Amino acid sequence: MESYKVMETFYSIQGEGYHTGKSAFFIRLSGCDIGCSWCDVKESWDIENSSLKSVKELVFEAVSHNAKRVIITGGEPTMYDLAPLTSALQTAGIQTHLETSGVYKITGDWDWVCISPKKFKAPLRSEMQKADELKIVVVNKSDYSWAQEYAQNVEANCKLFLQPEWEKSSNVIDGINEYVKNYPEWRISLQTHKYMNIR
Repeated sequence: MESYKVMETFYSIQGEGYHTGKSAFFIRLSGCDIGCSWCDVKESWDIENSSLKSVKELVFEAVSHNAKRVIITGGEPTMYDLAPLTSALQTAGIQTHLETSGVYKITGDWDWVCISPKKFKAPLRSEMQKADELKIVVVNKSDYSWAQEYAQNVEANCKLFLQPEWEKSSNVIDGINEYVKNYPEWRISLQTHKYMNIR
């Protein structure tokens, strides 16, 4: 039985992006080699900071919470072969959502793929085509041109989001507001779970 290094699992509300406000069971896998300076879950980087859980255990946890969707995140979850996990979840009638930087090949069957590319390590162009949602974290003004660059690499029906980096939000939110008014193909994503003080 396939097993994964898991930092944590929890049932909560999707706080950002297209599916904001929907309940979801989160599986946060351990391990990341990208190293974003503003990452808010740096403890997920260390693969040793984890528990080994089988596909059966993870599906049981999701089902026990009556979850309708599972969000697999990290760390960088695509460091793993996710096909066994997504297959088992979908067999159990649960939607599968992925949050990735796109730096590795995406495995598994997905109902929703959110790619949030990072400047520290470029995403694979081939994987950008699989994105249902492109989410760019905005730290400074140069991120807008960078966002437009990556918007050229996704399919026409991909949802485009700009999200202020939490610690810099007061500095960049006015700029994001103006940018979205000038480029209405983009939408604003806020980390509402942080405003609500939930995970």
